[in-house]
Amino acid sequence: MEYIVEMLNIRKEFPGIVANDNVTLQLKKGEIHALLGENGAGKSTLMGMLFGMYSPDAGVIKVNGKEVNISNPNIANELGIGMVHQHFKLVENFTVTENIILGIEPKKFLTIDTKSAARKIEELSKVYGLNVDPYAKIEDISVGMQQRVEILKMLYRNAEVLIFDEPTAVLTPQEIEDLILIMKNLIKEGKSIILITHKLKEIKEAADRCTVIRRGRYIGTVDVKKTSEADMAKMMVGRQVSFSVEKGKAHAGEEVLKIENLYVKNNKKVLGLKNFNLEVKKGEIVGIAGVEGNGQTELVEAITGMKHIEEGKIFFKGKDITKDSIRKRIDEGIAHIPEDRHKRGLILDYNLEDNLALKVYKNKSFSKSGLINRGKITEYANEIIETFDVRSGEGGKSIARSLSGGNQQKGIIGREIQSNPDLLIAVQPTRGLDVGSIEYIHKRLVEQRDSGKAVLLVSLELDEILNLSDRIAIINNGELVGIVDASETDENEVGLMMTGIKRGER
Repeated sequence: MEYIVEMLNIRKEFPGIVANDNVTLQLKKGEIHALLGENGAGKSTLMGMLFGMYSPDAGVIKVNGKEVNISNPNIANELGIGMVHQHFKLVENFTVTENIILGIEPKKFLTIDTKSAARKIEELSKVYGLNVDPYAKIEDISVGMQQRVEILKMLYRNAEVLIFDEPTAVLTPQEIEDLILIMKNLIKEGKSIILITHKLKEIKEAADRCTVIRRGRYIGTVDVKKTSEADMAKMMVGRQVSFSVEKGKAHAGEEVLKIENLYVKNNKKVLGLKNFNLEVKKGEIVGIAGVEGNGQTELVEAITGMKHIEEGKIFFKGKDITKDSIRKRIDEGIAHIPEDRHKRGLILDYNLEDNLALKVYKNKSFSKSGLINRGKITEYANEIIETFDVRSGEGGKSIARSLSGGNQQKGIIGREIQSNPDLLIAVQPTRGLDVGSIEYIHKRLVEQRDSGKAVLLVSLELDEILNLSDRIAIINNGELVGIVDASETDENEVGLMMTGIKRGER
């Protein structure tokens, strides 16, 4: 049997945690091999060793049958191994071509030969069906396109083995379909792919085989065609997982949030939200459905106070809060699970404990005349860590940056729910979470609703919107297309409305 990459009995320890404990993964030439595991199961660590970011403490890595020592990413590149990271590594104000040739610029006399590079990139883009404009600036293209630039970066360096780390976490449903096609094209052209993910639907659609790890240990490798999603989920989490959200009928009470004729500018200084009206009541979940970049961000930032409002009013519990400060809104009872956990959710260089106390440290029991009560804060943080199963090497003392993305997310959600808000704004709350954690977070959101809180859910996962919401508001190009009852609609109707077609217009 010809394996292009073999990772045999790999072990890797970090302070307080064994990230990989005797893990084996064998990649056949020309296959898409999924690596499946919960948040913090050790997937990224394992791939980090294949890509030269860490060295294994034990075990052997072979490429094309030969044992290798991959001590840094340049060696990985020379061996034909490339990686598309979960958080892209691109220079925003450079063009596509400038990003791709960074570090290996082709020279012509004394200048950089951008033209010939751009030609090569255009050719590669055609062969693999990537549709990328070599002269576009990164800051002007969609997230999906930026990912294709990362793929081109590897192809330009002649990578044979491509590692994709959670590649669909940031994509729209349409872009996900496109990416799966691109991966299949790469295989047709003789490449081999390792796909790190915890989305079972995508494994079924894209992968040939799947290796599962749980809490750092190897569980097994299965043939995807012969294995059900439920079985893979059970291997990954260690128990049966329910894919549907269990919830009773909503008992909506009085209005908590009311938005009247709201106009908000986006970062490009044009209106990103126009004449928007919405209300959210106690005891209901209102979902906002839309393709990314259609005004969701402007809406959320206006409600939380992060963006200036051009026109219109926001009422919270009957009071006009249009001009209130962010802190005042938080103290009044607005909680926010942000879309970008790195930019808005965490201070990455603080430890977990301090991040979890960000909303409460100034309250009575946590500090007195400017002096912080450390013991109280540790106790409060530990409660969140325990309740929300936030896994890290050194508990509350772990630096936030060192946690896996999913565990960072669980920490933020715990902090926001623990603050006992009247309105919980949840933006992409399960982005980057595995099925076990998604099930848990969904339960907690429904629990908030049932205890009489108002929940505003913004998500690009249509399944999530349909499963969790009581009412769904559809947004397109910054305008409200319509509001439908979740029990009376389906994926097709909401999908059509997301493109801007109003109900009864077809």
